[in-house]
Amino acid sequence: MKTKERVFYGAGALGKDLVYGFVAGYILFFLNDIMGIDALFLGTLFLFARAFDAFNDPIMGMIVENTRSKFGKFRPWILIGTILNASVIVLLFTVPDLSPQMLKLYVSALYILWGITYTLMDIPYWSMIPALSIDQKERENTAVVARVCAGIGFTLITVGTVPLVKLLGAGNDQKGYSLVAIGISVIFVLLIGLMVNNVKEHISVEQEKLTIKGLFHLLIQNDQLLVVMITVVCFNISMYITTTLGIYFFKYDVKNEVLYSVFAGVAGIAQILAMLSFPLLSRFLTRKKIFGLSVIASTMGYLGLYLAGQLGFFSIPFLFGSGFFIFVGLGLMNILTTAMLADTVEYGEWKLGIRSESVVFSVQTFVVKSASALSAFIVGIGLNVINFQRDQVQTLSTLNGLRFLMFLLPIFGLMASLFVYMKMYKIDSAFYARIVSEIKLKNNLEEV
Repeated sequence: MKTKERVFYGAGALGKDLVYGFVAGYILFFLNDIMGIDALFLGTLFLFARAFDAFNDPIMGMIVENTRSKFGKFRPWILIGTILNASVIVLLFTVPDLSPQMLKLYVSALYILWGITYTLMDIPYWSMIPALSIDQKERENTAVVARVCAGIGFTLITVGTVPLVKLLGAGNDQKGYSLVAIGISVIFVLLIGLMVNNVKEHISVEQEKLTIKGLFHLLIQNDQLLVVMITVVCFNISMYITTTLGIYFFKYDVKNEVLYSVFAGVAGIAQILAMLSFPLLSRFLTRKKIFGLSVIASTMGYLGLYLAGQLGFFSIPFLFGSGFFIFVGLGLMNILTTAMLADTVEYGEWKLGIRSESVVFSVQTFVVKSASALSAFIVGIGLNVINFQRDQVQTLSTLNGLRFLMFLLPIFGLMASLFVYMKMYKIDSAFYARIVSEIKLKNNLEEV
């Protein structure tokens, strides 16, 4: 790949995570705390939408895989999905004056549409990585650029949303969220447009079109892909519980809502620094050791924040320092996830004889959205169980429950992800080199 291509590919990730960070980080708070929709209803809605994605995302991967055009199989869908997704986001955060029941119907329809249109764009975007290079280290470097840019986008919107809402809304938070949604949607379309115009796939394998039967055969028989799915879901649920409840923690426990934006900024910097350090770490440490370090770092951060809440020790350096450790772990995991998924493309080709980037990376889209929805469902149930009351001073038992949900529960997810990865994932550098060598040998024999 040329440096120019990496830069524009990263620009697409920045735009993509501006909108994803906005929806993932603020949709529950906006609909629950601003619009007054019950948290349990929202959690159930999010879970239902992701259950739908369990079928929708792999089908979209198959559609992309079977696409033949002069622009390649990825870029047309990236552009179409971006335009549609940007439109849905504006409508989702621009809520008309409706009755409670109609409001729920409006939000439900648009949230499901958001998931569908995000899939249209996200699957082909990440599916391009294996089609850009077959070299493992070059893929890691491309993933670093994309993930760092995505981290910048996610951080910018997480940090900037609350101040922008207050500024643009001028006392009307509902209006503020709508204007922020319009602004980031325009930026999203512009950045993806630049990426589509400047990045092209370099590896293309002609093969028969994939059928529904073949699709599910690929998903079930690629055992390493299944391992990655379980690992990432467990890890990401932990992280999304924390990011979803972060604004609640700072508003109701720390009693400084705006401080959440600064905390999110520190978290974003931690992720970016961790991702930038990944190529250096990978020279000296195996992926499994890096994974273990990420879990240890995040666990230390969680325990620090839990103790801070229990002791009422809301020192800003201590809060931000603990958050830094949590998101260092997330940053390392983001690179590992993308690299691991890319490697399962060749593993699937080696084991099953079919190369399918889009189907493999449909799993990433599904896993990320599933983790987000499952965390929102857990949070929705949790807020009801701890008797959370919006816009009121919370009782001590409610605050204790909030700290448990945000800081202790995620540790169980981290430990589960570590166990599954260490016991079941087997594509190390030596095995991957063997896989690529045997694929090349097979292809050469077929050409002869």
